[in-house]
Amino acid sequence: MLQLNDLSFRVREEEQEKEIIRGVDLKLPAGKIIVITGPNGGGKSTLAKLIAGIERPSAGTILFQGEDITDKSVTERARMGIAYAFQQPVRFKGIQVLDLIRLAAGKRLSVQGACEYLSAVGLCARNYIDREVNASLSGGELKRIEIATVLARKAKLSIFDEPEAGIDLWSFQNLIDVFQRLRESSDGGSVLIISHQERILEIADEIVSFREGQVERHGRRVEILPSLQIGRAPGGCGRRGRKGGR
Repeated sequence: MLQLNDLSFRVREEEQEKEIIRGVDLKLPAGKIIVITGPNGGGKSTLAKLIAGIERPSAGTILFQGEDITDKSVTERARMGIAYAFQQPVRFKGIQVLDLIRLAAGKRLSVQGACEYLSAVGLCARNYIDREVNASLSGGELKRIEIATVLARKAKLSIFDEPEAGIDLWSFQNLIDVFQRLRESSDGGSVLIISHQERILEIADEIVSFREGQVERHGRRVEILPSLQIGRAPGGCGRRGRKGGR
């Protein structure tokens, strides 16, 4: 489904060039949950933004379903079926939650239909459906509403950047259920998650260990997970492995 060929991304800092992503080669299959994990500051979120089209690579190519999308915009990629949930959700002043979900779905959903997406992410739909997406919502509420819009998109590739951020323990289990339902849906879409939470890693089909802008290891969960130092769900404690980690 998704193929990255010798992908690199460089930025200029204080008149010097810094390489954030370094020659990444990666193939991600359809119909799977793939989790990219690794130390903070290692380039995971940047890689996700390159895939979504938010950033443009300095070198290399990105293929989606066999088509070169390297030079395509965020909007063009969205139309092709790529959805992205930000680590820090965007606030949309003046738009109601119902309208936002309808926009994501690309059709005039019924109120009941929109409420089903909110319920799926652990929100009491009747308390949110008519609210404005603005500063009155907490970060955790915005996060869940944004994930609801990704669900409504029914995308071929759904990208989640640290979806557990700002999510309480009860809602975290809803997220796990959402990801599993996305994988099991008949649409055959893929789910790409940036995370180092143990419970998310445990539902992955494949794990990509990412460090210093490069793929350290990539393989099936049973091959990669035992060697990682990972964190538990919100409210839990960590578990130390032999190497790797946050």
